[in-house]
Amino acid sequence: MNKNILVTGANGQLGSEMQILSKTSKERYIFTDVAELDITNLAAIRQMVVKNNIDVIVNCAAYTNVDKAEENEKMANLLNNIAVGHLANVAKEVGATLIHISTDYVFDGVAHIPYTEEHTTTPIGVYGRTKLDGEKSVVASDCNYIIIRTSWLYSQWGNNFVKTIQHLTNGRDSLNVIFDQIGTPTYAGDLANAIGMIINSNQITKKGIYHFSNEGVCSWYDFAKMICSMSGNKCEIHPIHSSEFPSKVTRPHYSVLDKTKIKNTFNIAIPHWIDSLKKCILNLQNYE
Repeated sequence: MNKNILVTGANGQLGSEMQILSKTSKERYIFTDVAELDITNLAAIRQMVVKNNIDVIVNCAAYTNVDKAEENEKMANLLNNIAVGHLANVAKEVGATLIHISTDYVFDGVAHIPYTEEHTTTPIGVYGRTKLDGEKSVVASDCNYIIIRTSWLYSQWGNNFVKTIQHLTNGRDSLNVIFDQIGTPTYAGDLANAIGMIINSNQITKKGIYHFSNEGVCSWYDFAKMICSMSGNKCEIHPIHSSEFPSKVTRPHYSVLDKTKIKNTFNIAIPHWIDSLKKCILNLQNYE
């Protein structure tokens, strides 16, 4: 039987990719953003879920501005924790599965080997703290959940590092980019495909926390160099230390995620970040 799937945050990067994926899916998708559903309103969520007989909620909504979260902890907590708790509690009431997207920022970034799902969570800023609190709210609800932590998300939609670097390297001769923060870029299209595959293959009862990013490892500097090169731009990119780039928040210096669990549990093959970046840049060029 076909499933009814509610996607929140549908206008964001991941939500936009979920919309593309839905066009070739046999499942019935309902896409909402803040105009269609206020996820901070428990009654509104309950009404939407009950009326549409929802089987799976995919929560792509979040407060993701890491710097602004430091000044607006109340709003970050409302979207990243309280609203997530509402979604989880409604999922529990109706027996639905909540697929919730979390972040590498739940870790402090002082490790030197990839983070597994069992590593101790010690967020170092408001964004990471509110996202971790959201995870805890999901677990406390006792709903059927799949929490997917991801990192360095980009796509052809919205604002992200790839589009910013494309724009900057197109318009100047040189650019400084941080080289002492290491992680893995994640193409939103690949994450959407993984979520779609989990739903389509009826593996939504495999409750737990999972890590998903593309394969491979790089610094922001390496990532920027590759974006510039693939975009055909001639800008000279120079590596700098984080300390030379003032920010309100300390970002994790190392946030590579170990993906063994999600690959083994769901039998997912994950592309390398360079291959996925090629695909995204091609889409951006075609999109223009």
